[in-house]
Amino acid sequence: MIGVGRVEGYLTESEIADLVKEALAQADLSGKRVLVIIPDSTRTSPTPLFFRLFYRELWGRVSALDYLVASGTHQPLGEDALNRLVGITAEERRTTFAGVNLFNHRWDQPGTLTSLGVISAAEMAQFSRGLLAEDLAVTLNRIILNYEQLIVLSPVFPHEVVGFSGGNKYFFPGISGPEVINRTHWLGALITSYEIIGTKDTPVRAVINCAASFIQTPKLCFALVVTHDGVAGVFAGPMEEAWSQAADLSAQRHIVYVERPYRRVLSVMPEMYDDIWTAAKGMYKMEPAIADGGEVVIYAPNITEISYTHGQVIDQVGYHVRDYFVKQWDRFKGYPWGVLAHSTHLRGIGSYDAETGIERPRIKVTLSTGIPRERCERVNLGYLDPATVDVHDWQGREAEGVLVVPRAGETLYRLRK
Repeated sequence: MIGVGRVEGYLTESEIADLVKEALAQADLSGKRVLVIIPDSTRTSPTPLFFRLFYRELWGRVSALDYLVASGTHQPLGEDALNRLVGITAEERRTTFAGVNLFNHRWDQPGTLTSLGVISAAEMAQFSRGLLAEDLAVTLNRIILNYEQLIVLSPVFPHEVVGFSGGNKYFFPGISGPEVINRTHWLGALITSYEIIGTKDTPVRAVINCAASFIQTPKLCFALVVTHDGVAGVFAGPMEEAWSQAADLSAQRHIVYVERPYRRVLSVMPEMYDDIWTAAKGMYKMEPAIADGGEVVIYAPNITEISYTHGQVIDQVGYHVRDYFVKQWDRFKGYPWGVLAHSTHLRGIGSYDAETGIERPRIKVTLSTGIPRERCERVNLGYLDPATVDVHDWQGREAEGVLVVPRAGETLYRLRK
């Protein structure tokens, strides 16, 4: 295990290169077929830098060096987008890197998956605090069977489902089948994002780590702590160990503690989020710091779709608090549980009275996007015309309980108490 992390400041490119060289030298990969699992474009990550460093250190030494995008249920990337993801041109793809394959993960095509085993109902009950007690089939992209070494490039941030992202999450749900995706996300929803986000050891992480233990191929993790300004930490070694050190540093770099809750927040979403399925992080990361009755406005004029993958299902179920689903489970249990999880994560905590049918979310969630008012209201969200939003009018009003969060989605806000 090697690694360097900084609570303040950033690593230089030379320091990162030295860490990569040392970690790969220790791994003894000569002659092996290597698959690198990388984040998609919805994560801030120095993937282009690591793509070139891995190539420099491994090409000609290993018998294969390929890449698989850990996209979960996100849309697969086109060829141009894959090139941009790893920082190469189409010409470089055809020439310099012609021997390197870039693969999308397809969670929705059963023929691309392989079964690794089953987590028993008893184990699930133990991991989940009794919330889920059913067998869980562990399926993963079968491409891993073609390789002798897996390398995971894993940025780590506070995360609404698992506590902190990264590590074995790049297998589950990153390159897994729908069973694991739906069950783990719904488990996180039952516990609630409000409780789980920014917590290191969680029931969902326990399930994911158990599922990853079924993978027999050797694994090496490069766990990163990054911001929009640079790389604060690189930890390379066994999956759980590297992730753990990165999560500790992420807790210092990615969590902002505030003295008083805000009554209104404008989350300005970067364009790497192209639908609400991904831009919902502007709500997740703010919910713990919002006053009762307050509001989060997700500001993203470029977004015109709720979810390119799951939009039709969300149009049917809408956005609701957890108990809306739990207390009407016979009505909703046939929908994909991962979609229900996204729904309640975005709507936030609250209550639902099954007798009166009255739902009481703790806070208001409003979309200021290219999605029309009618659709926002149909799925139980507020609407604010983005043409009426002047970000400058929102700024400098912290004393009034109003906050603007630029490039929202990766920094968690939490009350100091």
